[in-house]
Amino acid sequence: MIEAFTLWLLSILAAPEVGLTSVFLVSFISATLLPLGSEPTVFAVIKANQSLFWPVLLVATTGNTLGGIVDYWMGYGAKKALAPQQYGRWMRWVQYFGPKTMLLSWLPVVGDPLCTLGGWARLPFWPCVFYMAIGKFSRYLAATTLLMFVPDDWWRQIGNWF
Repeated sequence: MIEAFTLWLLSILAAPEVGLTSVFLVSFISATLLPLGSEPTVFAVIKANQSLFWPVLLVATTGNTLGGIVDYWMGYGAKKALAPQQYGRWMRWVQYFGPKTMLLSWLPVVGDPLCTLGGWARLPFWPCVFYMAIGKFSRYLAATTLLMFVPDDWWRQIGNWF
């Protein structure tokens, strides 16, 4: 049942007429603590229609930033619900650099937990959102631009392997 639902969801998200919707949903979900990467979706939609380059980047950044905001509020709420824990090295680092640490929210593995730590540390909300958006937009711009330089034949070869 879960496999059938997953296949159905993937077929809906892959539909060209809902490309930007797919980009938003995948970008939002991937910014939560769920293990999902949004870059393949962003790249696929742009590769299919290069005139959507900037709209796709803006939609992906918006979705990913909103997901980061969810992480921030989860951290904020967790500190309220749980007894304050002993601060570790990461928490001291986040508090030392403040909202600017959200520039690193684009990093794989540690980016989403950084947003959660920002909420836990009660960093100022709007500056965190600003830096999150800059970091996430920069990641999408760099990754997509670099991937656009890869020849199509190489992508076909990768597809043949799978």
